[in-house]
Amino acid sequence: MKYLFYLAKQYSLPVIDPLVRFLDLYRPQSQYRFLISKGVEGCIPKNWDKRKILKGIRLAIQFAPDAVICPGNYVDHRIPGLKVQVFHGVGVEKASHYRIRGFFDLYLTSGPFVTEKFLRLGEKYRYFSVAETGWPKFDHIINYTKNYDLPKLSRSRQKVILYAPTFSRRMESASVLLEKIPELIQPGEIWLIKFHELMNLQLVESLKQELNNQILILDRGDITPYLHLADIMISDTSSVIYEFSCLDKPVITYRTLGNKEKGLDIQEASELRPTLNKVIEDPNYKLKERRYALSRVNPWLDGNNSRRVIEAIENLNPSKLAGKKPLNLVRKGKILYNYYFKKGHFN
Repeated sequence: MKYLFYLAKQYSLPVIDPLVRFLDLYRPQSQYRFLISKGVEGCIPKNWDKRKILKGIRLAIQFAPDAVICPGNYVDHRIPGLKVQVFHGVGVEKASHYRIRGFFDLYLTSGPFVTEKFLRLGEKYRYFSVAETGWPKFDHIINYTKNYDLPKLSRSRQKVILYAPTFSRRMESASVLLEKIPELIQPGEIWLIKFHELMNLQLVESLKQELNNQILILDRGDITPYLHLADIMISDTSSVIYEFSCLDKPVITYRTLGNKEKGLDIQEASELRPTLNKVIEDPNYKLKERRYALSRVNPWLDGNNSRRVIEAIENLNPSKLAGKKPLNLVRKGKILYNYYFKKGHFN
């Protein structure tokens, strides 16, 4: 088969990397190429063959893939092949995670909570298929220390706390918690702050005024090495909570939406330090509840999600898709407008 990886955002790279590794190891007869946006060009993993990067939509069309794998919400409809959605995160509490945009033939879901919803949507729309494979980025997280070296912190024996808030206005915690962090830090701790690339820049700049040797702002790259380094995560309703949970470590959430069992949820900033002390003292506090929450979102932690993704694509018979996709003229029109008049990401 011929695969095209359609990459618009930098944070999608670790979603796709396990699939690339799987194809290289177990499907050497397959062909694959990358179509990447301008924002991703300088961040390509070292193990990827740069000669397989296509320069523009026209070359992607000429490549004529059997399947276009997308860790995003949109794909250029002019490219041939099955359009496969593998998702850029497990933001299962967000309504946008379940929005059907008329582009995809196959949705590959992370776990039963998500699968059940997409199966119901499939019955409603009747033109796409759904298969539960597990999210491929979990392979990347679980196998990370086998493939990469972890960064070294200057105070490696300190308790490492990772704060990773989302940017969404309705779900974010940074506007409340950021200003509190400098006064909460205790001796023997180092705090890592990982902002979403769409985070409000004013909030980012406000913390930079408070930086010291116990607070580090991480760059915009892959968060995975810091998931391994951290002892505790603080977040809100970010999907990175589930990424951290797959390493069996405690999470504190601030006014989280959806399943509150995925972490220890607090309602006020004043609760953060006492709750932090509690999980430092007992990292296994509510471990059973955390594991159950993760099992509903992504129970597949065997490192074989990428295999299941490729096998689901290989086993899909396009002729058995029940109906035709909608015309989707508005969204397609936007893609064409950006291509011809705004010189969009993939020109």
